[in-house]
Amino acid sequence: MLFPFTQETETVSDRYDLVVIGAGIQGAGVAQAAAAAGYRTLVLEQTAIAAATSSQSSKLIHGGLRYLESAQFRLVREALRERALLIKLAPELVKLVPFYLPIFKQSRRKAWQLRVGLNLYRALGGFGPGTGFTTLDKSEWAGLDGLVTDDLVSVFRYYDGQTDDAVLTRAVMRSAESLGAELKMPAEFVGAKIAGDHCQVAYREGAAEHSCRCAVLVNCGGPWAARLLETIEPRQAPFDVELVQGSHLWLELEAPSGCYYLEAPSDGRGVFAIPWYGETLVGTTETVHHGPPEEARTLPAETEYLLKTLGHYFPRYRDVAPEQIKREYCGLRVLPKSGGSPFSRSREVIIHGDRTRAPRMVSVMGGKLTTYRLTAQKVMKMVEASLPAAETKGDTARLPLRGE
Repeated sequence: MLFPFTQETETVSDRYDLVVIGAGIQGAGVAQAAAAAGYRTLVLEQTAIAAATSSQSSKLIHGGLRYLESAQFRLVREALRERALLIKLAPELVKLVPFYLPIFKQSRRKAWQLRVGLNLYRALGGFGPGTGFTTLDKSEWAGLDGLVTDDLVSVFRYYDGQTDDAVLTRAVMRSAESLGAELKMPAEFVGAKIAGDHCQVAYREGAAEHSCRCAVLVNCGGPWAARLLETIEPRQAPFDVELVQGSHLWLELEAPSGCYYLEAPSDGRGVFAIPWYGETLVGTTETVHHGPPEEARTLPAETEYLLKTLGHYFPRYRDVAPEQIKREYCGLRVLPKSGGSPFSRSREVIIHGDRTRAPRMVSVMGGKLTTYRLTAQKVMKMVEASLPAAETKGDTARLPLRGE
């Protein structure tokens, strides 16, 4: 630690019910849930809100149609419910957009399989608004942004949600602050010491070092969450996880009329081509990242993979010049280690406490943008026995989220 933990430096204002490390979507969600429940909440963010993975996603609020292949039915059902709720709470930020699923003779997923999957997707969504799908008539294929029609067998259209992930995260954090949560930024978390009935937390703002006490510490460090565990006393057991990067290309090319779910010809993975601020976003990849999180970069092989997939289906995108790549970015997912490919691994969030009953520290690993609110609920349920009584200020299922 940079300085000793001393109770003498504490004041009443330095005591919190809950301290959250990280202002990505998971940290913002936990802060909102805690503040809504009436708890005195502090968020420590080293750089900026949504500075990492929470601004480097595929920008989708969706159930995850492809997760049905790996039988993650609960995840899909929960995500579809949260999608419906976010469309209601944040109509400026989350909108339903058309998704197109083209099926070719050589596609690994056949038309009947997609039809079954889309029917199941609709059922898991409760048959509510935006859960239906249609099969496009061949006469409509010409309007699909120049999609190749050689060997095209069928095209399905369904609907899912799209958002600006960074704007959504900031909206959730503003909601948390309006409920009384305190945000310190930039503020670097230095370490913590877990005692019997509290945690002592050390952090730095500029050159100034500070200490505070809290009943519960929540580690929402995203790709850095595992590293943060090394600064906790007593030392916490490491998680058997790894970082998988998903790269995207923002292209200065005319936006498609909807989102396309494309089967990469090289490996059969799903790749999205998405309208993004009047231009085109294409992604994502799944490459295991072995270095520090801050060193993650889009690899040349990933750029080639995405451009080849896009050009395979859209001839007008086959000659993308380097200067037409407006931005390359990659977000790091935290996934459980497994012998299988990253594509097939569970996307269920990992929530782990330092003890089974009444934990003083909880770590949140992974999770989806769409289900951030549900993740926060699970965290609060886990730590409720560690927190004092409080007067509820609101329900996150009813709190509107507004744009900037």
